Amino acid sequence: MSAPHEAWSEYRAIRSAYAGRRARRSGVPYQDHIDQGLAILRWLGASERAQRAFCLHPLVQADDDLASYFEALVEHDPCVVALALEYRRVANATLSTRELSSAAEIGLSPLPEVLDMLRADKLQNQRDFRRYQREHPRAEALERYFVLWLERLGLSLEAQAALNARLDALPEESREG
Repeated sequence: MSAPHEAWSEYRAIRSAYAGRRARRSGVPYQDHIDQGLAILRWLGASERAQRAFCLHPLVQADDDLASYFEALVEHDPCVVALALEYRRVANATLSTRELSSAAEIGLSPLPEVLDMLRADKLQNQRDFRRYQREHPRAEALERYFVLWLERLGLSLEAQAALNARLDALPEESREG
């Protein structure tokens, strides 16, 4: 029996876009980010709209991707697209290349659904960073970046540990797209 999200047009869109694609450094399928992020969102009690928008966020985050997928966005619920675009606005305002002196410098969205998406994204990205990129030339700056984001989003160290433990308990799946 398939999971409900597999029927969503947004999930099918990212699954198609990510088919067979893997991260250069780790070799992990890009789809893992979406699947783990969706699990985190469910555990956080996020809305279905937030989960659907999370599926779309990689298709709108970078300028080139937004240009490539813009016309296809009409296939999706306008509120879901709006959430993905609001995610883009907030996330792109504070990229890892920006120097931060405190978490308070990170601007947030007024939309709780976008905050849930950011929590799932930053936690999952931090997890992958810690697993696969500890030797990155900017490792110290990247660790600080994730710590500040998660602090700003109000995700306690205890909550982070609990969510990561739940991710650890998920079965490993081979996703060839």
